[in-house]
Amino acid sequence: MDPFDPKSLALPNREEGYPASQKPPRHRQGEKFLKGPIPWKWVTKAAKQPGHALQVGIALWHLSFMKGKRTVALSGTLLKDLGVSRFAGYRALTALEEAGLVSVQRQIGQNPVVTILES
Repeated sequence: MDPFDPKSLALPNREEGYPASQKPPRHRQGEKFLKGPIPWKWVTKAAKQPGHALQVGIALWHLSFMKGKRTVALSGTLLKDLGVSRFAGYRALTALEEAGLVSVQRQIGQNPVVTILES
């Protein structure tokens, strides 16, 4: 193959797998999704926390947009979808709280009620 052949520089055609659109993939109807905008400063601060803090943060933002409120009850089911155990979720909430990203109201036997704060 000649490296100087102009045909070697051509983009593949669509039959060969070239994407029809450069837009990001979208969720299908009924599927869960993450909506933004989410402040990048909030994300980076959550990512620097130990354990599963970022996964818990993503779950909180998902719930927040679905409910239309910044205060939500965090369910274990949603955390389980992200591979976070109940106890790891508790530790992650504490880390997010100590970082000043959320405030948490805890009651025995109930899901924690979490408010997302400005970063």
